[in-house]
Amino acid sequence: MTDPTTLDNGIEVVIVTLIAAIIWNLVTWWFGIPSSSSHALIGALAGAVLVGAGSDKVKWSGFIDIVGGLLLSPLIAFAIGYVVMTILKYIFAKRSPHNVNKGFRTVQIFTAALQAFTHGTNDAQKAMGIITFALVAAGVQDHLEVPLWVKISAATAMALGTSIGGWKIIKTMGTKIFKIEPINGFAADLSAASVIFTATLLHLPVSTTHAITSAILGVGSAKRFSAVKWGLAGRIIITWFITIPITAGLAGLLYWIIF
Repeated sequence: MTDPTTLDNGIEVVIVTLIAAIIWNLVTWWFGIPSSSSHALIGALAGAVLVGAGSDKVKWSGFIDIVGGLLLSPLIAFAIGYVVMTILKYIFAKRSPHNVNKGFRTVQIFTAALQAFTHGTNDAQKAMGIITFALVAAGVQDHLEVPLWVKISAATAMALGTSIGGWKIIKTMGTKIFKIEPINGFAADLSAASVIFTATLLHLPVSTTHAITSAILGVGSAKRFSAVKWGLAGRIIITWFITIPITAGLAGLLYWIIF
């Protein structure tokens, strides 16, 4: 989206990018809204570069490709979730719901692990990219190869953040959108993981939050449309759309105030 080697103020750009993204993530976390850290980072970086270096330093074609992928992936995840759950409903329609969920409770462990793995293949890359951006901008290294310690740090931080600080978001996604049973969790995990991993293979940054939330909405719609709390879903989607402009504006304002 921008080349750190062309910026004289790369460190300052990274600082305000991270501050703006962290502020927005904390706000949405406090309200239990599953917002996108990917959107927050991309929006904040664009805003910081615009104010700190000028519009000519933003690679707009790359920015548009990134935003396009971030917007398209939820629609695909919703559709796949709907189709997968519809197929599962048809296959297990005549079986006892208790026995079906008992079986899927075990299987879901593996799909949840797959979902976690695909999360790392895409979302962790953004954190590593920002750190590497800072290293290049500071002159610590002259290439964009990600050091091993950066990979380990990003993986550790993501694991700790999810396990320790993610409970409000987990509660929203697990209980507030609609009541998820093991078979629904299996369908949502499998659907979201397929979208995220495909995007990773295509070298497109997408939002794990958007993918899994949209997959849950698709699965819930297939289970029973009225079971989904569409009011909450609407607020979540609105947050997705305002994240990039808000974080861009916040990062630009912070750069203007601090530097």
